Amino acid sequence: MVDKYRTLNYNIKADVLTSFSRENKAGVQARCCMRLNLREIIAIPGNAASFERELDTEGLEFPSIVRYETAPHASGRVFNEAGVLRLEGEIRTEMLCICDRCAGEFACTKTTPLSAVIVEKNDDNADDPELFFLDGDEIDLEEILSTLFILDMDSKFLCREDCKGLCPKCGKNLNLGPCGCGKEIDPRFAVLEQLLDKD
Repeated sequence: MVDKYRTLNYNIKADVLTSFSRENKAGVQARCCMRLNLREIIAIPGNAASFERELDTEGLEFPSIVRYETAPHASGRVFNEAGVLRLEGEIRTEMLCICDRCAGEFACTKTTPLSAVIVEKNDDNADDPELFFLDGDEIDLEEILSTLFILDMDSKFLCREDCKGLCPKCGKNLNLGPCGCGKEIDPRFAVLEQLLDKD
């Protein structure tokens, strides 16, 4: 008798099928494709397949990320919830970034929560951007993880929430202290300032 609530733990090296494209004659190498076989859980509600892997940072470049100090590490599981396949977990990485406000470099820890629904593709759901699709009994785990990581990336990188940025005149980093530039005076008050100076 099958225990439908047991968890099937997949060893990445043994049960996750990883296919690498060979470098072609032009010297171009395609993205790594990691296939996760879900045949053991598709038909059994309550079953789950766990995963743990590091993402390839090629294709995860952003202008404000200088480099990844640690490869993005993903861990989680795909489980059958009442006949619906759901992926959950997190991706964690350490990055060296450039602040979009002061241009200073800073260390950043990025944690991306993972949540996705996996279904069989049909005419009704083919254009739904919220879904990921089965390929037979398998999923392209690398594609799903990379997509969720990219979608969760910050639109602006700040070294701190109250970053003061750069002086628009001299370019000094105002987080390090005030610069010697005077405040710009509204031209409408220039005459008033001259009168005050005379007094």
